[in-house]
Amino acid sequence: MSMNRDDASSNARLLFFTGLVPLTILFVGSGVLHLLRPEPYLRIMPPFLPWPKALVWISGAAEIAGGTGLLWTKFRRAAAYGLVALLIAVFPANVYMAAAHVPFSGLMGASWAQWLRLPLQIPLILWAWYYARKDAPTPSAPVLPEKEGNIQGFTNDNRTSRSTQ
Repeated sequence: MSMNRDDASSNARLLFFTGLVPLTILFVGSGVLHLLRPEPYLRIMPPFLPWPKALVWISGAAEIAGGTGLLWTKFRRAAAYGLVALLIAVFPANVYMAAAHVPFSGLMGASWAQWLRLPLQIPLILWAWYYARKDAPTPSAPVLPEKEGNIQGFTNDNRTSRSTQ
């Protein structure tokens, strides 16, 4: 079974948005936690940084803004670059958590888990950076198959409906 160009384009959009939604949920959810339950984030704040509570709130607000910004084509690149910068900026807190072995209950209380968290920052950075691409798919066309029974009769090019063909 071969795939035509429209199918490949639809598949690319589907894959693109399948990764976008979890990334958005991850950042918005984490940002909300920064604001509602700042205590764990305050504990991993390196002591040399001033105004720890303000920094936790700012990083939480930045996560929410970046995560929601990913959903709009107009803001997606800026949001993605902002999230990459944020992930780099908060890395010292992750290093401090592991180096100082900040006590936590559960899995994140294990020293090995705190050290393992450090290299996991790289895939998160690359995941956010992926959405900063200039050639990223856009939601200008619905991801629908070109078959009978399309929702509301739209084709993949989003310019003509079946009723006008």
